[in-house]
Amino acid sequence: MLKAVLFDMDGVIVDTEPLHYKAYHKMFRDVNINVDEDLYESFTGQSTINICRRLVYHFNLNFAPEYLIKLKRQHFKYLFEHDKDLKLIDGVLELIEDYHDNDIKLVVASSASMSNINRVFEKFDLNQYFSGKFSGADLKESKPHPEIFIKASEFTGFSNKECMVIEDSTNGIKAAKGAEIFCVGFKSPHSSGQDYSEADLIISDFDAIKLHKLNGALGH
Repeated sequence: MLKAVLFDMDGVIVDTEPLHYKAYHKMFRDVNINVDEDLYESFTGQSTINICRRLVYHFNLNFAPEYLIKLKRQHFKYLFEHDKDLKLIDGVLELIEDYHDNDIKLVVASSASMSNINRVFEKFDLNQYFSGKFSGADLKESKPHPEIFIKASEFTGFSNKECMVIEDSTNGIKAAKGAEIFCVGFKSPHSSGQDYSEADLIISDFDAIKLHKLNGALGH
């Protein structure tokens, strides 16, 4: 029986990917590096610190990763406050309300920093639905390592078999499967170039995993 759902945030709950894209590319210009689309897509689902470490290594930069993080977050904060593109993913609020109304425990487990998670949750009034928040930026390992989902599932108090993850990235799906948790792969239009082959269920519309439909699909 499904008791808890662990949500990724970027690309699943909120469409921050266009803002992250703009913020990262502004930072790339700041430090004069050319990041092609293949390299950029490989970052999806990873924490900012790991991405910036990779950039420093890949481009042999003389900057510390923390400096790149500072630049990127300055750009993101400005865009968050001023960009008109920021909105919830279509259908996700209805899905969250459906689970919440049926006493499913909800936890967010995102590679985003806790400040960004809180910023999004306050803007869209999501705190009322979720009982816990986990940021990959606060952990030793980043997705595709399963640490974040192991900790989030333990937090729920339920077994892995009673939990489910909703992810939109290759790294996130790998992390969920590494934690041995049923994973729904959401084919977001904002997460191109991702591999969903390891997901237990692949969807493109959140209506497909409303509780009454999902329990039928899972045999509950």
